[in-house]
Amino acid sequence: MTTVHSVHSVQVGDQLPELRRTPSRLQLFRYSAVTWNTHRIHFDPDYAEAEGYPDVLVQSHLHGAFLVSLCTGWMGEAGRLTRLEVSVRRYAVPGDELVCRGEVTGIEPDGLVHVRLTETRESDGAVCAEGSATIAIAR
Repeated sequence: MTTVHSVHSVQVGDQLPELRRTPSRLQLFRYSAVTWNTHRIHFDPDYAEAEGYPDVLVQSHLHGAFLVSLCTGWMGEAGRLTRLEVSVRRYAVPGDELVCRGEVTGIEPDGLVHVRLTETRESDGAVCAEGSATIAIAR
């Protein structure tokens, strides 16, 4: 069942339900293929190691896609993601459990909800990506 939010049912400080993702090497390879990302750092472990990384890296756009999933899962079918800003701060590798969180930071009378987003590595709490979104919900 999809939750339908309205401007009257959301408050500043509300937390979006946490979303966890653990990217795999296969997922990174496939994501590189479908996005035409040919940078070897995302699918060639030897190349990534030569660049100084412990393994292939999660693509910046995949970090963003995880945060989009957090927003769209919360807003449901009636909502609309109207703005998204994401900044990748730290790398993640296959097997890292990534925890996506969101907090409502503002609500406009017309139904626009502003959300602060973070994605952290579970193992050490490092912020891999952060950003903000604006979501249109029912008035």
